Amino acid sequence: MTRVAAVDCGTNSIRLLVADVDPATGQLVDLDRRMTIVRLGQGVDKTGRLAPEALERTFAACRDYAAIIKELGAERLRFVATSASRDASNRDDFVRGVLDILGVEPEVITGDEEAELSFTGATKELTGRDDLAKPYLVVDIGGGSTEFVVGDDAVRAARSVNIGCVRMTERHLVRDGKVTDPPTPDQITAMRADIEAALDLAEQTVPLREARTLVGLAGSVTTVSAIAQNLPDYDPEAIHHSRVSYDRVREITESLLRSTHAERAAIPSMHPGRVDVIGAGALVLLSIMERVGASEVVVSEHDILDGIAFKAAEEAEAGKQGG
Repeated sequence: MTRVAAVDCGTNSIRLLVADVDPATGQLVDLDRRMTIVRLGQGVDKTGRLAPEALERTFAACRDYAAIIKELGAERLRFVATSASRDASNRDDFVRGVLDILGVEPEVITGDEEAELSFTGATKELTGRDDLAKPYLVVDIGGGSTEFVVGDDAVRAARSVNIGCVRMTERHLVRDGKVTDPPTPDQITAMRADIEAALDLAEQTVPLREARTLVGLAGSVTTVSAIAQNLPDYDPEAIHHSRVSYDRVREITESLLRSTHAERAAIPSMHPGRVDVIGAGALVLLSIMERVGASEVVVSEHDILDGIAFKAAEEAEAGKQGG
């Protein structure tokens, strides 16, 4: 087993996984897994730049993570940055800050690379299960983008499109600098049209309708699962590999889009950082299920973060053999 640290820095959150990994068997044992909402992508869709306050929130989380990585003694650290830092004109400020704090340069990966890591993390432990038909469609609904990957034991096709819960909220649900509470029917219609156009784009590359099992990743999907189960708090073990029917996803989405900020915040399993963006994230999930005709979504707590950890372990092992 190789001890590695993986950091996934997205548009809405930054996450850390320190784990002992055997890349040959697919075994991964968590030592520490945590998330901090930093909203790095605050305003990027509008300004094209990372806001100074968003960078400082992210660097503060990095300092916390650096202490944990040192304490647990990870052999290798891999830091992957996704949608917001791809889009920003001042991403060099972000890269320098991370390098100073963690000693590694963040890899600002492409959407296709992001999709492949997500697929690896989500499906490596599904191998051999006869209750989940292949091919899989892995859908990672992030803050700024959504990744679509179709594959069996390996990726067949992948595409990243710019529909994420933060981007859709900022683009369609904000008026006069504040999130509309609740959104108007016209706002929802416009957001839905934007999502459908992005799905048309994804379908040019990825055969979405060929999938036999839909696997959903990231906070919007896991939060919908927590709501569907009426969990008293956020419980990763109850959420991981849970199944949520299309009818339940539709019911939850409609409820979230009708509710006020206070009503959403009162949901026991709701992370405070998702209160304003969960309606948009749920609508992305619902739209995907309708497009592919999925009767349910299999929810995974294992995603790009686990894929990054597997890659880091493979690199560490290769380094040992090469040395």
